[in-house]
Amino acid sequence: MPRSIRALAACALLSSLAACVVTPQPAPAPRPSPQQIADQRLRQVDGRIENLGRRIDNRVNQGYYPPPQGGALHHRLDVIRQEAHDMAAQHGGGLSSDEQRVLNQELDNAAHAIGE
Repeated sequence: MPRSIRALAACALLSSLAACVVTPQPAPAPRPSPQQIADQRLRQVDGRIENLGRRIDNRVNQGYYPPPQGGALHHRLDVIRQEAHDMAAQHGGGLSSDEQRVLNQELDNAAHAIGE
């Protein structure tokens, strides 16, 4: 009799342990490296400059302002692009969040001059 009780207790213990098995959770996605984030910031600034350049071209083509004024606005964007790439060269190719913020403020001013 004690043997059968021990066998029942062992079965009960095993079944309770089986109920405690947890399915493994998927590993979280790997976080991008700081350099990847810095590179992404530079690409975002470059993309914004490209968009503003297209808007300048569209406004000149639609006659909102003369080509010399469009050229001056393009020059302003070229200066901002050069600043961005000079900043990025100091950090191995990317921008810090503070640098991106400063460049975005300059681009906000340029967008206002273009006529948003």
